[in-house]
Amino acid sequence: MQFKDLFQKKRKYATVPTTDRTINRVGDGGEILPDEKPRREIPEGLMMKCPKCGNIQFTKELDKNLKVCTSCSYHFKLSAVERIQMMMDEGRFFEYDSEMMSEDPLEFPDYVAKYRKAVESTGMNDAVITGEGTIGGFPVVVAVMSFDFMGGSLGSVVGEKVTLAVEHAIQKNYPLIIFSTSGGARMQESILSLMQMAKTSAALAQLNEQGGLFISVITDPTFGGVSASYAMLGDYIIAEPGAAFGFTGRRVIEQTIRQKLPDTFQTAEFNQQHGQVDMVVPRKDMKSTLTRLLDLHVVKGDLAHGR
Repeated sequence: MQFKDLFQKKRKYATVPTTDRTINRVGDGGEILPDEKPRREIPEGLMMKCPKCGNIQFTKELDKNLKVCTSCSYHFKLSAVERIQMMMDEGRFFEYDSEMMSEDPLEFPDYVAKYRKAVESTGMNDAVITGEGTIGGFPVVVAVMSFDFMGGSLGSVVGEKVTLAVEHAIQKNYPLIIFSTSGGARMQESILSLMQMAKTSAALAQLNEQGGLFISVITDPTFGGVSASYAMLGDYIIAEPGAAFGFTGRRVIEQTIRQKLPDTFQTAEFNQQHGQVDMVVPRKDMKSTLTRLLDLHVVKGDLAHGR
């Protein structure tokens, strides 16, 4: 036997804990070989990882906490349906214009396919749900956007539904609340999408002339045409903690001005410090805050004028 044979690398075995307590085999090179017995997979959707702090939480526990991370208070995105269930009294809600769907007036490549995929995956007909119900006992008209439908993009149907919701608020003399989240205008509709900025803004001007109350709630993220129109026209502008919003993204701005922007740039807290937001309200306090604001402006069922 040669001296070197005393130190020859020998095959090693190690036990690695798994969900079914099987033994993992370790090869000569230290690599972990496949289990002799299939590992049990964690059911999809059972747990969620916080994108901010990396904490892994049970989905049920996260839902109980209104989808706010228990470690760092990161506010996960909500669908329009989830937000309606959280905000409206007993989750009751009468929806407007539910049948309205977008078309493809410009025959933009792949638009129809992407739109149909969004409809199938979200169960919505477009990126906003509008309707009426009560919050804290006060009747309100609401419009709730959903980022999971084509990035919450502002298209013709979104603009039309928001405009009709404003008109309902005027006719019924109800306060209007819009929960915004959007990546901007829907490029597949080009100028027809951009026209919605003017249309919704004009409708809100009429609401203001009638002395109506409009509360804008900004959620993460809100950019482009939505931030440049109705999201920033509220009598009160509220934002969820950490919500990013502005007209364009920080990368474009940094490249344009050739300056490094603060890490907190475009967050709700940054915008509040610079006068663009009235208050930053955690999700758990949102309904009670809206109720207090409604109570300030509603007198015996009628809106108080002369704000």
